[in-house]
Amino acid sequence: MEKSDKIFVAGHRGLVGSAIVRRLEGEGFTNLLKRDRAELDLTQERPVAEFFAMERPDVVVLAAAKVGGIKANNDFPVEFLLDNLQVQNNVITSAHATGVRKLLFLGSSCIYPKHAPQPIPEEALLTGPLEPTNDAYAIAKIAGIKLCQAYASEYGETYISAMPTNLYGPNDNFDLLSSHVLPALLRKAHEAKISGASELMVWGSGDPRREFLHVDDMADACVFLLKNYDSPEIVNVGCGEDISIRQLAELICDVIGFEGELTFDATKPDGTPRKLLDVRKLNGLGWRPKIALREGIASTYQWFLEHELEAAAPAR
Repeated sequence: MEKSDKIFVAGHRGLVGSAIVRRLEGEGFTNLLKRDRAELDLTQERPVAEFFAMERPDVVVLAAAKVGGIKANNDFPVEFLLDNLQVQNNVITSAHATGVRKLLFLGSSCIYPKHAPQPIPEEALLTGPLEPTNDAYAIAKIAGIKLCQAYASEYGETYISAMPTNLYGPNDNFDLLSSHVLPALLRKAHEAKISGASELMVWGSGDPRREFLHVDDMADACVFLLKNYDSPEIVNVGCGEDISIRQLAELICDVIGFEGELTFDATKPDGTPRKLLDVRKLNGLGWRPKIALREGIASTYQWFLEHELEAAAPAR
C-alpha cells in the first residue's frame, strides 16, 4: 500500500474498524474514507454502489458487521444472517464494479465446525456442523469468504480474508444483553465491585476455553496482511493460547478488584467447548501479537471507566 492510497474502512466506528483506523493513521495513511450508518447504510445496495462510484477507493477493509454474543445470536438469527449478507454482498460487488485494487474481508472463528480439531487450522472450514447458537452469523461470514474467493478465481481480484479469534479492547460493546463474554464479564465485575455484591454470576459452566486477542493487535495484523498477503486462502489471526471462561472471570475480577465469590449458571449455554486457532500460517508470514491478556484487560477496563461510564453519567 501507498500512503496516498484512498482506503475505505467499512465499520470504522466499531471495535475492529476503529482500531484499524487508529493503526493506519498512526502509520501516516491520511486518505481514509469513513462513513457511519447515518451517512451510508451498507445494507442498501444502491447507496453503496453510488458511494463506490463517486469515491473510487483503492483499498477496502470490510470490518462492518452485525455482531453479538451467544444470547444476541440465539435470539435474532434472521438479523444476523440477512444484515451481514447484505453488507458483504453490497460492499464486495461494488468494490469489483469500481476497480478496487485490494479488499480485506474480516470473518470470524465462528466459521469453523463446533467440534473442529484444536488448534483449528484454516483447512477445517466446512468439514463439520457449526455451533447452533451462532450458525446464522457463521453462515453469513462463510458466504463472504466464498464470494471473495469467487471474485479472485473468476476475475483475478486480490480479495483476502482474515479470521480473527475473540477480540476485545477500546470501543467494545459492554451491553450485557448483546456483548461478548470478555466485555460482559468486565462490566459485571465492575458493577459487582461498586455495589458491594458478595457474588458474581457467570453464564455457563465456566469450562469452555477461548482465545482472546486485543483489537490493537488485530489491527496490526490487518495492516500487515494488506501489505504482505495476496492469497484468496483464508488466514487465522490469534495469539495461539487459550484460557477457560472460569480462568478469564478470575483474571478479570483480579484486575478490577472484585473480591466476591464466582458462581456459574450451568443452565445457560456454553457454546463451543473449545475454540483455539492454529496461527502457524500467520506466524510463518512474520506476524505475532504484542499485548498480553492481563495487560490488555487492564487497559480495556481503564477505557471503560473513561468512556462508557462517563457517557452514561447524568449531566450536572
